[in-house]
Amino acid sequence: MIIDAWIQHPTGEFLRHPMFASLLRWRGVDPASFPATIPHDFTLAALDAASVDRAVVSAWWGPAGPMLSNDHVAELVRAHPTRLVGLASVDLARPVPAVRELRRAVRELGLSGLRMLPWLWNLPPNDRRYYPLYAECVELGIPFCLQVGHTGPMCPSEPGRPIPYLDEVALDFPELTIVAGHIGYPWTTEMIALATKYPNVFIDTSAYKASRYPRELVDYMRTHGKKKVLFGSNFPMITPAECLAGLDALDLPDDARALFLGGNAERVFRLS
Repeated sequence: MIIDAWIQHPTGEFLRHPMFASLLRWRGVDPASFPATIPHDFTLAALDAASVDRAVVSAWWGPAGPMLSNDHVAELVRAHPTRLVGLASVDLARPVPAVRELRRAVRELGLSGLRMLPWLWNLPPNDRRYYPLYAECVELGIPFCLQVGHTGPMCPSEPGRPIPYLDEVALDFPELTIVAGHIGYPWTTEMIALATKYPNVFIDTSAYKASRYPRELVDYMRTHGKKKVLFGSNFPMITPAECLAGLDALDLPDDARALFLGGNAERVFRLS
């Protein structure tokens, strides 16, 4: 089984947002080419091309409001319940309404976790505004997912540094399951240290091709980190097939490969 721990099903408006201009430039894509409505098959075909069985699809919420709403994600999951698992996002600037929206997203819409992007808010994850959400994630029994490492969009990268920011969160909330996406580069060693230190902290490899994984991450996946790293793509910014193309060259043991591709995500997101 292959589970992609981080994708988005976009809208044309989402993809044309100015913050993604640098990513589209690197990909050689004209943002004007995106239609307003993007069919579900756009995403499902990308999963099929990489033999991905299930994918974790994210909502986005930024300072200007929802960019991919929780209802948008819930609609996708309802339409494809055997293929997609939904993650909510909320308004970090309004903690009490954010907690209420998280409860609604999980209890009424059926979403399975919370994802916030510290760079989008320019607030590291140890900021006080996150803390009510962490407590609610624990109460709801859902994981908290975030981005670590530098940013592709032209935004400050410092909120994505694992130590000290995420370190303090894991200390304060030992019951909180944390999935840190984008491997933490150029602070990958810091992220590995946190995943080793804390039982409930995990890494996903979204936004990176297997051929670009830092050597220290590959060594971790092959040895004592077998149960700590999840495959992710960050589609549509990069396709699952592109991310998996160099996997064989990593020479992962069979058990480590199976855990990386699906077993760890199945356990962390409670998909079995």
